[in-house]
Amino acid sequence: MHRFSFAALLLATAIFTSSPSRAEDLKTVASALDGYRFEFPCKDPMPENPKPGADGISARATNDPATNDKFTDERKFGGEPGKRYKVTLRVRGVVEPMMYKDGQQVGEYFYIGGAPNNATYNIYELSVSAPAQHFFFNRQDKVGHRIFTIDYTATIEIEGGATLTLHGDGQNGRMITNFAKLVVPEIPPAPKPYNGQFIQLNVIDVAEVK
Repeated sequence: MHRFSFAALLLATAIFTSSPSRAEDLKTVASALDGYRFEFPCKDPMPENPKPGADGISARATNDPATNDKFTDERKFGGEPGKRYKVTLRVRGVVEPMMYKDGQQVGEYFYIGGAPNNATYNIYELSVSAPAQHFFFNRQDKVGHRIFTIDYTATIEIEGGATLTLHGDGQNGRMITNFAKLVVPEIPPAPKPYNGQFIQLNVIDVAEVK
């Protein structure tokens, strides 16, 4: 009787420690990234029948100078200092194309390291202090008056307590508008189109790097 009870206890403990709740708990260390949105809203209301390929003034642009439509947010990653975590992000949004160079292309849109390779199109960037690296989210082979949706996953490594810097730069005070009225399902303001461009990051998995 006592053997059975002890074995049952061991089994229950094993089930508990390997349950999905452990993975959910780990996800909390990346809460600073979960749900973050890069946003480039248009200054003017969306027309009833937008002109294909139309560009517009960024609502982020200031008058000093008019091309200053960039922003930077700094956040702190959770977890334990000295530990490294593998974070899988789901990247969704409506964006214009941008070229990058001297880094590593992963898939169609994700780019690791390197630098911007155009002076006028929108930049979406995440920098991690440790291990030191930066990432871009809207990579394309060429720029142009195009707008498109993205929906992909990317996995990066982040050390506990690292500084996260999320940076957007429109570079010239203008953007390619959402002239096609594209909508990303389940992402606000869906089912309505966003008047401008955005990228939303969601954390779908976190695992310790052993």
